[in-house]
Amino acid sequence: MQKGLQPIIADVLFNVFGMADAEKTFKISFIEKNRGRPLFLIRCQNLEKITLKDFLTKIPEYINRVNPGMPVKPNFYVLGDEKELLIGVAVPGDQKYNTAILPNIDGAMGRFHDEALRNGLCDFDFGVGRTQCNFVSDVDEIFNELARSSLKNLKDNLVRWSWTYFNRANDYFANEEANAVIQPIIHYDPKKETFSMKGGEVFVGGHLYRGYADLMGDIPADQDSNRIELLILEKLVMACHEAPGLLKFNISPQTLIDTFDSAEKVYRFNQLLHREKIDPRNVRLELVEKPYEEKNIKLKDVCQYFWQYGISFAADDFGVKSQSHQVVLDLGEMIKEFKLDPISFKFKPEEDHTKFLDNLAFIDYCVRLADNREAIITAEAVDDFDTLRFLITHQVHYFQTNAFCTKMHLADYKRLYHELQNLPEVVVQKIMTDAALTEQQKIKGNIFLVAKENQLI
Repeated sequence: MQKGLQPIIADVLFNVFGMADAEKTFKISFIEKNRGRPLFLIRCQNLEKITLKDFLTKIPEYINRVNPGMPVKPNFYVLGDEKELLIGVAVPGDQKYNTAILPNIDGAMGRFHDEALRNGLCDFDFGVGRTQCNFVSDVDEIFNELARSSLKNLKDNLVRWSWTYFNRANDYFANEEANAVIQPIIHYDPKKETFSMKGGEVFVGGHLYRGYADLMGDIPADQDSNRIELLILEKLVMACHEAPGLLKFNISPQTLIDTFDSAEKVYRFNQLLHREKIDPRNVRLELVEKPYEEKNIKLKDVCQYFWQYGISFAADDFGVKSQSHQVVLDLGEMIKEFKLDPISFKFKPEEDHTKFLDNLAFIDYCVRLADNREAIITAEAVDDFDTLRFLITHQVHYFQTNAFCTKMHLADYKRLYHELQNLPEVVVQKIMTDAALTEQQKIKGNIFLVAKENQLI
């Protein structure tokens, strides 16, 4: 391996590592110094008919050809030799990243490969791995993911020359367009008898996916789902830049245990929140109901790392037969929200009196539990005014329901948040019981805006 190779092109930095501790130096220079930025790893093998220096010169040339007018030039970090070459690519700077400035590395390498073969310049095999954000993971985790994904892409290229392996999912992680929506949470103030928006649950959304399940369906079976969940969480947090109110994010207990198994990683997550100007006390992680195993660390210990920064937790789909009861027992006061499964209040007395009384008793139990822990109860899927009044009567004052607001893009949520406050209960009753206004609400999807358009407030 060549040592001390000088910069080949003035505006492109090359670091070629040939010393004994090369891999460690490569990881620190390429990954740690570019933390939080999208990273690419080009893996090249079986390089023939060209010197290493000339080959390294061609790569930035093709990147510039495929990405004309890029505002900043990427930095390159090189490890290996002609048989096995790893080229790390990072875009320098602190600006927010989007598709306009992220280089198309796959396209550049593809064009280079095709033209080199056609012109007899050289021959080589390649694969590109990419990973976004990386605020939380440690250097070895990021490197291993890049190394694994670039090798898989190389093998895919050898079979069918497919330039990406995540397809739509890859596009989702690579850009910053409207890729997140929020389902608002509404609070009823019994003293003022008004409803106000207090925050909401943040979801995968936008033009590529309707929701989290659709995205996960596009992830190949051999991928690490825990890491994918972490990248989704990071991306959603970044989409919430300067967002007001309570922000809630879904995460499975297993992913929490596996990806936040040290205080350092949670510290980095806390730093990410501050970078996006989000108060950690306004962040709540919803633990979805999935089985989990505690091998090296307990769920409670992991959650304690978050709790010290003010980040709280919610028990999702908290019902009579829910497994989330164990999570509530384990986490104690760190659970600040109980999300009621709709089955807990859907039954009417005339339909099944015994089941109605059972669910009524369960709601009262939740109220006592919430009072003891200074937590809130959130009811989902409240579609009519009778159910709304029933829950309010039984001291359930938070609602996450399309009857008030459908999912909103984060930009609309941030723009309208301060306007969507203090809607009188009498106006809500009028809209939810009037056929014409109810139809408007179904179309508009925002009870506050329907009230204003009809001059009810």
